[in-house]
Amino acid sequence: MKVRYWKYDLKFRHPFTISKGTKTHQPTFIVELENLPAGRQGVGWKGYGEAPAISYYNIPVEKMVEDLERKKNLVEKFAFTDPDRYWHYLHHLFPQNPFLVCALDMAAWDFYGRMKRKKLYEFWNGDITKNPLTDYTIGIDSIDRMIVKMKEKPWPIYKVKVGTADDIAIIKAMRENTDASLRVDANAAWDLETALKLIPQLKELGVEFVEQPLTKDNWEGMKTLYKESSLPLFADEACVVESDVEKCKDHFHGINIKLTKCSGITPALRMIKTARELDMQVMVGCMNESTVGSAAIAHLLPLIDHADMDGPLLLEEDLATGLKYDHGKVIYSDDPGLGISYTGLFKNITIEL
Repeated sequence: MKVRYWKYDLKFRHPFTISKGTKTHQPTFIVELENLPAGRQGVGWKGYGEAPAISYYNIPVEKMVEDLERKKNLVEKFAFTDPDRYWHYLHHLFPQNPFLVCALDMAAWDFYGRMKRKKLYEFWNGDITKNPLTDYTIGIDSIDRMIVKMKEKPWPIYKVKVGTADDIAIIKAMRENTDASLRVDANAAWDLETALKLIPQLKELGVEFVEQPLTKDNWEGMKTLYKESSLPLFADEACVVESDVEKCKDHFHGINIKLTKCSGITPALRMIKTARELDMQVMVGCMNESTVGSAAIAHLLPLIDHADMDGPLLLEEDLATGLKYDHGKVIYSDDPGLGISYTGLFKNITIEL
């Protein structure tokens, strides 16, 4: 197995603001796995994976590069047979870097799908006719600017970032300008008192559900809010890895799985299964991935209730083709694996192994 990687700074169409801060570019890491047996030119496959860097998780792209360089030989010498076995190997090889494991796991699934000539959702018997629509995110801004951004992208579902003194005014203004479904994401910005006050008002404004209202470790507060809330509550920051799913039972009505945080498609499949066993709803969310990472989310759509995979729509620059959006509906290519063609932004390539 040959490993190559690239790192990018992908520009947002608009500065992207949540309660934790603002950014104009998304640092991201792309990895390629290739198998081309010696003496058999033209026989072999490639697979691609992505992991965006998020500052408050303290795993920058440079850390992914450093860890991969340090153990590159071990990654390349592994005798690949299937993604599940490969993930367990990577999980032990990079126990402190789930972002890197995610990129490699995603690439392994893409590689495996191409090798078997199957789309990923076909491995899981996914019925794509029942796929949920993806939302489109409106980041925090002045109310006027948020309305402008919404009108720029007519969409059936909007995910609205909140965590300001004007949260209700924001949602009121949006509701006055659209009949679309609205979802609210506080990114852990509220305290219990604020959540108890705002949620009934949000319900009156037709909000569908609230994502991560309280800080990730406020389990007592969430237990109270879970009992009192008139809207479904979804865990994000409180549900990072597999062991978090059971903790969320009786504190949240559903979980939002992020592939990068949980370390890839392989553990995400197990998290979905566990959540179903606990009678919880499942959402898979993005971290502003390009089409590479968004395609991985797309193949999980038949297994989940809600989707937040608008990364390519928020970014001014993309790294692949093969995934299309039609007013919230995700359209796959006819190609196997992730179904993408990696193109890259060659002006931004800074490292290649």
